[in-house]
Amino acid sequence: MSAIELLDKLDAVGISLRLNGDKLSVVGDQRKLADNELMASLRSHKHNLIELLKQRASADPMHYVIPEGTQTITPDMLPLVTLEPAQIDQLVRATPGGAANIQDIYPLAPLQEGILFHHRVQAEGDMYVIPTLLRFDSRARLDGFVAALNQVITRHDILRTAVHWEGLTDPVQVVWRQAHVEVQMLAADPHAGDALSQLQAYADPQHLRLDVRQAPMLAAYAIADTSTQTWLLQLLHHHLILDHTASALLIEEIVLMLEGRQAALPAPVPFRRFVAQARQGMDLARHEEYFRRMLGDVDEPTAPFGLLDVQGTEARIGKATAQLTPALAARLRSQVKIRGVSAASLFHLAWAKVLSLCTGREDVVFGTVLFGRMLGGASIARAIGMFLNTLPLRVRLDSDQVEQGLKRTHGALIELLRHEHAPLPLAQRCSALPANTPLFTSLLNYRYSHEEEGGGVILEGIEHLGGHDRTNYPFVLHVDDLGESFTLSVEIHDSVPAQRVAAFMLQSLEALVDALERNPQLPLTQVQVLPATERHEVLYGFNDTATDYPAAMLHELVEQQVVRTPNAIAVRFEQHQLSYAALNAQANQLARHLRRLDVGPDRLVGVMLERSDAMVVALLAVIKAGGAYVPLDPAYPDDRLAHMLADSAPVVVLTQTSLSARLPDPAQAHLALNASATTAMLATYDSDNLAPADAGLGSQHLAYVIYTSGSTGQPKGAMNEHRGIVNRLQWMQQTYGLGAQDVVLQKTPFSFDVSVWEFFWPLMSGAQLVVARPDGHKDPAYLGDIIRETGVTTLHFVPSMLQVFLSQPEVVAQCTSIQRVICSGEALPAALVHGVHTQLPQAELHNLYGPTEAAVDVTAWACTGKETTAVPIGHPIANTHIYILDEYQRPVPVGVAGEVYIGGAQVARGYLNRPQLTQERFLADPFVAGGRMYRTGDLGRWRADGAVDYLGRNDFQVKLRGFRIELGEIEAQLVRQPGVREAVVIARADGAGLIAYVVQDGATDAAFLRAELGKHLPDYMIPAAYVQLDALPLSPNGKLDRKALPAPDGGAFIRLAYEAPAGEIEQALAQIWSELLGIERISRRDHFFELGGHSLLAIRLLEQLRQRGWSLDIRALFAHPGLAAMAAAIQLSPTSGSHAIDVPRNAIPAAFAASTIPENEETEEFRL
Repeated sequence: MSAIELLDKLDAVGISLRLNGDKLSVVGDQRKLADNELMASLRSHKHNLIELLKQRASADPMHYVIPEGTQTITPDMLPLVTLEPAQIDQLVRATPGGAANIQDIYPLAPLQEGILFHHRVQAEGDMYVIPTLLRFDSRARLDGFVAALNQVITRHDILRTAVHWEGLTDPVQVVWRQAHVEVQMLAADPHAGDALSQLQAYADPQHLRLDVRQAPMLAAYAIADTSTQTWLLQLLHHHLILDHTASALLIEEIVLMLEGRQAALPAPVPFRRFVAQARQGMDLARHEEYFRRMLGDVDEPTAPFGLLDVQGTEARIGKATAQLTPALAARLRSQVKIRGVSAASLFHLAWAKVLSLCTGREDVVFGTVLFGRMLGGASIARAIGMFLNTLPLRVRLDSDQVEQGLKRTHGALIELLRHEHAPLPLAQRCSALPANTPLFTSLLNYRYSHEEEGGGVILEGIEHLGGHDRTNYPFVLHVDDLGESFTLSVEIHDSVPAQRVAAFMLQSLEALVDALERNPQLPLTQVQVLPATERHEVLYGFNDTATDYPAAMLHELVEQQVVRTPNAIAVRFEQHQLSYAALNAQANQLARHLRRLDVGPDRLVGVMLERSDAMVVALLAVIKAGGAYVPLDPAYPDDRLAHMLADSAPVVVLTQTSLSARLPDPAQAHLALNASATTAMLATYDSDNLAPADAGLGSQHLAYVIYTSGSTGQPKGAMNEHRGIVNRLQWMQQTYGLGAQDVVLQKTPFSFDVSVWEFFWPLMSGAQLVVARPDGHKDPAYLGDIIRETGVTTLHFVPSMLQVFLSQPEVVAQCTSIQRVICSGEALPAALVHGVHTQLPQAELHNLYGPTEAAVDVTAWACTGKETTAVPIGHPIANTHIYILDEYQRPVPVGVAGEVYIGGAQVARGYLNRPQLTQERFLADPFVAGGRMYRTGDLGRWRADGAVDYLGRNDFQVKLRGFRIELGEIEAQLVRQPGVREAVVIARADGAGLIAYVVQDGATDAAFLRAELGKHLPDYMIPAAYVQLDALPLSPNGKLDRKALPAPDGGAFIRLAYEAPAGEIEQALAQIWSELLGIERISRRDHFFELGGHSLLAIRLLEQLRQRGWSLDIRALFAHPGLAAMAAAIQLSPTSGSHAIDVPRNAIPAAFAASTIPENEETEEFRL
């Protein structure tokens, strides 16, 4: 018996030998050595065995393969992988022909592991099955092609490779000695369309999967096309075995075979050599140090257009291509040559500028596809296999000039290439992002290609009809360097037109090349990437609002209506009513008295009255006198009133006898309008209209000053001029068309700017103004009564108050006169729109937006009832401009968030007595000569139709666990839950999480709400505490008062403190977690991915469960990442199969799901 035969015999009984210096160690059940003959043979062959094992150990692992004819494979034959004899036996049983058909077993390359992960996660289809479509002029030509393909399969080990993972700690690839592909012939159905469509429908990778446990990972489907007398072949291969370069090489070798030029083929390069080199060169500590240096402070994902789902399906991906002009390509190559950098470096910098445009950030991270063939020298350039890798590149744009930035990007790429085989999950862990947050969601794939690769005749009678790109990333740019020219191919989620993004890249390249030629010291932040067409669209197309309105001042609009309908009822308050003529006469008399008190243009008059018809007279009189009114709400605290009076220094305060004592300064001039002496005195004045010219009054003068909350704690007065509010009212009348039949309810406190249109819109249009009693706006029952009794057709609600109103269905049902509801002041939830359309089906609902600093409202949206989540704030109104700008006040493209700026006719003059703040918030309009614009502090984004989505305040935008999130998205999900009528979410002051406040019809516990939210939102958006309220606290104007929300007590929080695992499965699972994650104590409430788990560890976890006789579907693992939930899923899973569980969107940890690349990657390393 030879030493080799003895090793085979030992292996047959489950015993293997290991070298320990010059000694042999026995691994396995040594009781089986009780066989005296076996023991004697072991002793007699000891020295031969030692020499044999030494020879095998010293064999080059890059070239070593299992000797042909081997009947038993032992662990020492597998230098690249560690397997137990039982595991080897399992692989042998899974291979047709057994051990004799196994040439090699070795690990997966890093990127193969990521691709395998995707294969296992997907339930239907496989995004990494790549199709190639060919046409043949005869069946014989088709058969010859397939025969040549099988010859190429015989040449290359990777084409004869299967992948296995069951029962293994890590997946392995098994190389068969013999494998071939057979063509499946399809019978064409004459009633099912053309042959090509039938073939592609049958062999569609969106629905068809390849069994990667069987070699070769290729499939061929053919059909006869009788209309052209040709044959069509759909060839499918899995990305585990071929990258783009290898696919092209595969076709080249087939052509050489068909031409009989096999001798011209170079010797095949085994893929195992690449795996061995990659494993030997994998210095994880060095990789980690590099990526920590690059990414250690990155705490926010780079997600252009807010695209975060790296599990998007191909069906939602749009595509576009673009070609650089020959002139631009030549200029580009000239500039990079001058500076000694690669064209790839300039494309990476240009792509960073595009991502900056699409994210509003100057510090971006994106994936770049690396060729992966540097380690193998020249021979590996023609090797067939999967060599690629995807790794992050970070580019900072805010501190460099163009030339400096180009050289810095070039250097960064060179350094990245030294780590081209580092695993992407390692890079992700080196950032400051949580494990289940994607580091980036866009990819740049720069590759060297040939013009003919897109399709064409590859040999007489054989035509390549092209392939079909697929990707799991929502945003990918392929750059094909064709030697002289360049082609761009964009793939992006279909919510964003791909052609737009291609235009961004072309503009970025043009601008950078131009800067390199003309001004290389230009700061990168000043390089314009937004194409001129889209820039013009967002600045001027969407703001094409120019409208001619007759010149007038606010009171003149009312006076004109008085002439038209002097005897019609203008104002009604409780039992009092005034005709248009009477209202005008009383206002004129008071105005003349105010003129005598020296009220005139830009002079301020305080008005401290309770809501009544007298308030309407007072406001109209002030502006008739030429002054501007300052509302002093009696509901305000004394100290606030004192500040407003001191700041505004009014000429006089119009008040009533019951409120005079509230004036903090007894010396303050005031006039009690309800005093009998005042009434008698005013009756002595002429009641005719005053001539504005007498006081030098014009539309540029102030109409009112309304105080708004200030960041310093003291309110600030926004000064609005006649021309602004007149424009606003004329637009409103033109758009909504009030008439004599209309009745408008004035219920908003006059200290808020909505009251301005409530007062003056009906009075300029012949409608009737009904004034609600003081505090009546807070009482839904009273509102119902006054609406019903007076026939109100038009009224305003802040969404919070509208929700309260609709919560009284018996009241709302009686309000059949309502024809239009105007909403503003807060974000309008879609659920509330549906509520209005359900309970007030006869009424229009309009969503308006605008700050006090821009004459009430500047955008408008007519609600259709089709809104699903966010209700837009609409389009700019007449003579106003909306700009959405980044931090450098550059316009952002459609679909990208930015800060809202307002220009045009309605911009206020500024803040009273606050020149510095006015200078900060009221700026010169850079887009309209001589114009001014107001910086709102609101966030918004353009929609493709020119409407604006409101995204909240800067100070309501919260950054948690690396994400910037809008609290309104969480609130929208909460109000969808059964019984929840209203919801508000705020960020905890300590930054540790979110608090949800809910108003419910019944009691719903926090655990239920958390579980329901978890079905629709990622973990980082789930509130930690839930506070149930009887009603949300409202401010005097009916808006939500966030400061009045109570602090949550301990019972509001879902406890996540340590809980010991309970039961056998939880305890065993905790032990597995502890070993995999290196964490000693695991709570039953812990989250696998929050503790550092990732996709590769998840696969190891599944295998350890399998070894214990338990089964868990990989999708169930990601759907239930908590220990207790995972244990419960294991209990539910039958050991014989998978338990089907739906995976919520984004449940798969994005960073590790993203550790793969699109199929049509790169064909050569960056030529650095």
